[in-house]
Amino acid sequence: MSLSLDQIRRIADLARIALAPGEAEQTRDQLNGIFGLIEAMQSAHTAGVEPMAHAQDLAQRLREDAVTETDRRAAFQRIAPQIEAGLYLVPKVIE
Repeated sequence: MSLSLDQIRRIADLARIALAPGEAEQTRDQLNGIFGLIEAMQSAHTAGVEPMAHAQDLAQRLREDAVTETDRRAAFQRIAPQIEAGLYLVPKVIE
């Protein structure tokens, strides 16, 4: 696919982009280069290739899920204004 200068000017007008006189040719060349790259990528034979989540087959290193802090719930509930059945009571904010 190749764009003409008229198409570049129309796209710039629709996008509300002001192009200087020399910028239209430069923009056309850049966009045509991008379209050429896309066409080259689409011509690659990918039949039978499964989609991948990442370009490299890496395994995530996970740490053991272990508690590292002491339980301070009782201390926090002692200083809370109001608690009931182990839950913090807060003022109603939605009516």
